[in-house]
Amino acid sequence: MAAPVELAPGVDAMLVTDHAAALRVLHSPELFAKDPRRWLALADGTVPADSPVVPMMMHRPNALFSDGAEHLRLRQAVTDSLDRIDPYQLRRFVERSSDYLVDQWSGAGTVDLLNSYAKTLPLLVFSELFGSPPELGDRLVAGIAGIFDAVGDAEAADRMLTGALIELVALKREQPGADVTSWLMAHPNRLTDEEMIHQLVMLMSAGTEPQRNLIANGLRLILSDERFSVSLFGGGASVEDALDEVLWTDPPMANYAVHYPVRDVDLAGVPLRRGTPVVISFAATNSDPALFANGRRPNNRSHLAWSAGPHACPAKDSAWLIATAAIEKLLNRLPDLELAVPVSELDWRPGPFNRALTALPARFTPVAPRSAARPADPAPARPAAPERPDPGARKGGVWSSFLNWWRGQ
Repeated sequence: MAAPVELAPGVDAMLVTDHAAALRVLHSPELFAKDPRRWLALADGTVPADSPVVPMMMHRPNALFSDGAEHLRLRQAVTDSLDRIDPYQLRRFVERSSDYLVDQWSGAGTVDLLNSYAKTLPLLVFSELFGSPPELGDRLVAGIAGIFDAVGDAEAADRMLTGALIELVALKREQPGADVTSWLMAHPNRLTDEEMIHQLVMLMSAGTEPQRNLIANGLRLILSDERFSVSLFGGGASVEDALDEVLWTDPPMANYAVHYPVRDVDLAGVPLRRGTPVVISFAATNSDPALFANGRRPNNRSHLAWSAGPHACPAKDSAWLIATAAIEKLLNRLPDLELAVPVSELDWRPGPFNRALTALPARFTPVAPRSAARPADPAPARPAAPERPDPGARKGGVWSSFLNWWRGQ
């Protein structure tokens, strides 16, 4: 049901592992609040401010960490802006990003699919969606990775991420465009610069780190399970089937959705003290035996990988599209792709929150880069390449390199 855990040295919490109990927490904002300023142990100094888990749990004025009317105001701005994303244009951009990345190593015959594909593709996609100039891309991703790992200097990573987003907001105030940052800025709910920065922290964090885990965990399953590796191109199991299973068995966020009881409360017989962090284990709740009739998992998407209730993931449709398109495109380019090591030898990153591999080595028959193999072919339909200011951009940065490749097609 719920049990005491230590998220980091000196950071106590209650972990919910029962599906029904998790739904009660997620659907009861009157009993379980999201605002971390209710976290008593952080407020009184019991938990040090430099604890590695604090950046993932601390208060920010964004939709994830707010309640009531303020949550509704911020979430409406976020969902309205995300709804403006054209799914067809997004799929085309994912496919072009995939082509670019595969072209970088397709002649080698070996690749780390995590660090050379799943990690980098969301960076390209979200740099485009958020209108990020190339000189900010590496700082954004390094900051996000630092706070998700909850190891090392997470406080410095948080400063890096926030600083880069301050620059992005200032740029978009001067030069708005057709991007999520500008749409948030122009929303009738009139977000302040501080609110803008923290909505972007939320969206960038949710859109890059968990997204890479979803893509990598999906590829791991497809390349290691004959239900998918044998039948994928024979009319059997699909990429969507594989991703559905990953969301059940290896959700990108294994544990998160931190809530705080507004008063002492009983949860399925377990007493929870006011102001104690209550963490939902998505991985555990998805494997709750109560869900499995006759030992079989439900044939639906009732898992909690996207969370539930008023704080359910607002971008799950885009995340699903990105992961599906990224995997389908990769497998179409490299149909004989296979793992280079036994699946039992793959390692997982440390940290209490995510379900993330350290690497995903694979091999395949080398092929010539598509852009080099067919230089005279017309470029496929794509959104107009944005003209972004890039003074001072670091040469060799992934976003600036991608833009140069794009413009050369």
